[in-house]
Amino acid sequence: MVVVPTRIHGGADGQGVPLYDFSTNSNATGPCPAALEAVRQADACHYPDPEYTHLRQQLADWHGVAAWRVVLGASASELIQRLTAWAQSQGSQRVLLPLHSYGEYAHAAQARGMDAVRRVQTFPRHEGTVLQWACEPASPTGQSDAALACWLAEPNATENALWRVCDCAYLPLRLDSRTARDWLHRGRNMQPSCWQMYSPNKALGLTGVRAAYAIAPLPDSRGTAIVQAMVAQLNALAPSWPLGSHGVAMLMAWVEDDCQRWLDASRIRLTQYRHWQQALCARMGWEVMDGSLANYLLARPPVADLPQALLRLRKAGIKLRDCSSFGLPGWVRLGVQAPEAQDALEAAWAEVVSFESAHSRP
Repeated sequence: MVVVPTRIHGGADGQGVPLYDFSTNSNATGPCPAALEAVRQADACHYPDPEYTHLRQQLADWHGVAAWRVVLGASASELIQRLTAWAQSQGSQRVLLPLHSYGEYAHAAQARGMDAVRRVQTFPRHEGTVLQWACEPASPTGQSDAALACWLAEPNATENALWRVCDCAYLPLRLDSRTARDWLHRGRNMQPSCWQMYSPNKALGLTGVRAAYAIAPLPDSRGTAIVQAMVAQLNALAPSWPLGSHGVAMLMAWVEDDCQRWLDASRIRLTQYRHWQQALCARMGWEVMDGSLANYLLARPPVADLPQALLRLRKAGIKLRDCSSFGLPGWVRLGVQAPEAQDALEAAWAEVVSFESAHSRP
C-alpha cells in the first residue's frame, strides 16, 4: 500500500474561516464584483453543456489559441492529478519538482507510487518521460521559476513540451504587472515550451469556486497530431461534467473586460498593501526573503517555537502558512492583506512576544 503524507493547505480549518487569513494567496481586494454576480446568477438547476463548447471557445479566443488546446478541470489540483495520471500511463516513473513548491505535485505522484524528485541547481533540458513542474511566480517564494528560462531557451520540440507544466495560478497576481495585456504576453511567450495551467479563483478572490483550465503547448510543424492525442487522452481521463455551473460562470466572467479592469486596479492596491506589509515585518523584527513578485511574502519570525506561536495567533483569529511542508522550516508565507488585517497581526504578535517573554524567564 502506498502511504503519502497528509496534505497541508491554508484557509479554513476545523476552527472555521480565520478572521484574518494570511495563509492563502487569494486576492485581498476581492471578491471581484462582476465575477461574484456571475456566480450568483449561475443556473444550478440544469447540467452544463458536457463539452463546454461556448466556454472553451471564449477562453481560447481570449488567450489567442485554438479551442482544441483548452483542457478544462474541476480545479488546478484536479488537473495536477490528471496530468500525473497521464504521465504514469505513458511510462513515467517520476516527476521533477521545484526545490520549494505546492505539495499537490508531489502528492499526486506519490499516490501513484512515482518518485517525486526536487530540482536543485541544474535544469535539464530533456528528461524523457518525466513530468516536470514549474510555477510562475513560484509559491512560496514569489520569485520567477528558473526552469522556465531553460525551457524557453530550447528549440521548439513538441515531445519535450508535452512533459512540462507551468502552474500559472499567480501569474495574474504578479505585482510587477499592471495590465492584463502584460501578464497575457508573458503567458503567450511560454506557449511553445510547456503546458500552462490557470486557476483564476485566487486572482478573483473567489477561492470557494473550484474551476481551472490548461492550455496545451503550441505544436511545431510536425507535432499537431501528437499534441492533439495528448489533449484527447486528458479529456478522456476526466469525469463527466468536471465543472459545475458556478465554475463555468466564474470562468466566463474571467475573460470579460469588467473583471480584467478590476484586476488591473487590484494589483495597484495590492502593491501598496505589500509595501506596508514589508514595513510591518520590519517593525516586528521578521526577516523577509527578497525577490517576491507576487501578492505574498516569505518571512521568518524571531521565535523559538514557531508552531506554538502560530497556534496562539490562530486562537486570536489570525492564520499564517507554516512553510515547513515547502521545505522551509522556520518560515511563514504571508498573503498580502489589507491594513485592517495587518494591524490585527501586529497587535496579536505583540501578545505572542509578551507571552513568550513571560514564560521564558528562569
